[in-house]
Amino acid sequence: MKKGVVAALFAVGGAVLGAAGVGKTMKEKVDYKSKMSEKHLSLYLLMNQWVKVKQENKSIADYLEGNGYKEIAIYGMNYVGETLLDELTNSNVKVKYAIDKNANTIYSDVDIVTPDDELAEVDAVIVTAITFFDEIEENLLEKMDCPILSMEDILYEV
Repeated sequence: MKKGVVAALFAVGGAVLGAAGVGKTMKEKVDYKSKMSEKHLSLYLLMNQWVKVKQENKSIADYLEGNGYKEIAIYGMNYVGETLLDELTNSNVKVKYAIDKNANTIYSDVDIVTPDDELAEVDAVIVTAITFFDEIEENLLEKMDCPILSMEDILYEV
């Protein structure tokens, strides 16, 4: 009889530990999906603001030139970074290079380096990865002596 009680206790204990493990895994999945949802909402709102800026016939290039930024780097070469590069093509603002942690897997019309590489001097770096701006800014300020600008801030100041 004691063997049966001990076996039952082990079974219950195993079930509790198993449920706790499943609960932890589910929480991690929910947390990840929540972060991704927030990221994509932020990017949607950013792009929506960009459309409004364009509808008002305002230009990011004019904003940058007006603030003395003639040679820049773009941090983050996903959709927003590529769109910014396209917008600045044929303007007086030169995109000297781009920075992206996945530099080796991205094709672009400009050189792309990783944040760990040597970063050439520019007038400013525009960060398009807006949900990670604070962390990126902190890391870049350790390596560079120029303004680090959020694409989000630019679009609301234009």
